[in-house]
Amino acid sequence: MGLEGEATDAEVVRAVLAGDVERYAVLVRRYRERYARYASRMLGSRDVAEDAVQDALVRAFDRLADCREPDKFAGWLFLILRNRCYAEQRRRQREGRPLDEADEMFAAPDRPDGAYEQVERTHALERALQHLTAEQREVFVLKHTEGLAYEEIAGVTGATVASLKMRMHRAYDRLRELMKEHLE
Repeated sequence: MGLEGEATDAEVVRAVLAGDVERYAVLVRRYRERYARYASRMLGSRDVAEDAVQDALVRAFDRLADCREPDKFAGWLFLILRNRCYAEQRRRQREGRPLDEADEMFAAPDRPDGAYEQVERTHALERALQHLTAEQREVFVLKHTEGLAYEEIAGVTGATVASLKMRMHRAYDRLRELMKEHLE
């Protein structure tokens, strides 16, 4: 099996199911940051995203025996988190509360080299992302933040590549429109 850090997801899942519950921390370390990025961009708030990721990790642990393909744990965990993000978005809509603005979410450190405009563009993009549909925002985040190919996104979301490309096209059109408004 090698060192703990070299263990495959399947090996770690099997060890946890066999009673070595502390090994679950390997999976938490492996995926927490990456999935927190996704949740932050989907939900527009670090705090809400942290809650969503924590909840997804706890749910995954509680239902680990339901993970039929331990070698695909990352995708299984992603689906739990994705469902949690969508549920949070629906809850906020029902309550009439908009998603949090992402003003401070991705703040860059102060840069004396004149990078203020880049920081402003980044903030404008983060605010604009919150005005996309959840499906458009998801494909944008998975493609451009996580660097996944359309085929990989289709694998985790269950959507077809053609529908993902259409969502992305609509997202680009909407983002161009919104970015003009935010930067004027």
